[in-house]
Amino acid sequence: MRYKIHDQHGVNFLTMTVVEWVDVFTRSEYNDIVIDSLKYCQENKGLVIYAYVIMSNHIHLVARTGGENELSDVIRDFKKYAAKTIIKRIESNKRESRREWMLEIFKSNGSQLAGDRKYQFWQKGNRPIALYSAKVMWQKIDYIHLNPVNAKIVAEADHYLYSSASNYMEQEGLLEICKMDEFA
Repeated sequence: MRYKIHDQHGVNFLTMTVVEWVDVFTRSEYNDIVIDSLKYCQENKGLVIYAYVIMSNHIHLVARTGGENELSDVIRDFKKYAAKTIIKRIESNKRESRREWMLEIFKSNGSQLAGDRKYQFWQKGNRPIALYSAKVMWQKIDYIHLNPVNAKIVAEADHYLYSSASNYMEQEGLLEICKMDEFA
């Protein structure tokens, strides 16, 4: 089933999942590519992030766009760039113990697509949920921030490096975010 972002400039909860739930994001070097890609989208494509978390095999965002770019276009570009860059890093990383296994999964998923795509990194779609009220937005932000706690990765949400939880605790995070209290 294809999910569509109906309000291209509204706030949406998005989930981007690696094919076959491969745990790519257990390595900081791949997470850092995601962070750099999101920063680029913020600085150059008008992506406004309210909350995010990078889990082992998926990413959650509460985001919208400012300016002319549509959210679906920004997310498409983010996913395309991040996937290509992560796959190149996996291919060249001789110390990556899971390299052959991961590349085979990405290749197998890519071969199932039309065209000559060598690899498929992300599952299709983003499962967008439009967030029309502050209450629902706070529910999704809490859900995002508690993901690493519920997965027993950390005891406190703001201790997880690859999340915006620290931003909400008046600490500096890896990405600049627009805090919910700044939402208009």
